[in-house]
Amino acid sequence: MTGKFFDDWQVGESIEHPIRRTVTETDNLLFSTMTHNPQPLHIDAEAAKASEFGQILVNGTFTFSLMVGLSVAETTLGTLVANLGYDKLVMPKPVFIGDTLRATSEVIEKRPSKSRPGQGIVTWKHQMLNQRDEVVCECLRSALLRGAA
Repeated sequence: MTGKFFDDWQVGESIEHPIRRTVTETDNLLFSTMTHNPQPLHIDAEAAKASEFGQILVNGTFTFSLMVGLSVAETTLGTLVANLGYDKLVMPKPVFIGDTLRATSEVIEKRPSKSRPGQGIVTWKHQMLNQRDEVVCECLRSALLRGAA
């Protein structure tokens, strides 16, 4: 399934995204270094071991980015005009190396664009869950989508 046009979405519609991802040490290390994030909890095994977590904590912005990335194929692939914003981002549980993550999306709002006829804004509640079905990341994402072709 590819992204849907604005007209095809319904409030309350939910998607369990099919791709799951096991987080590796390389994912975390590369993302942290590429984004110039020197937080010892993410890149220093000894510092992380001495923390309350007792191990490396996966960079939260990686988790957020992965959650959005896993949603693209079924939400906005080929229909996106622009992402308008991300709101109410929370990370209620930590993510550790070796966790397997999956994403879900639910349409919580939909409205036609006032300034772009034929286009509309869809807001999803995205959630990322680990292998224990714990929510590790959640946000609202609003995007401007093309109308039906």
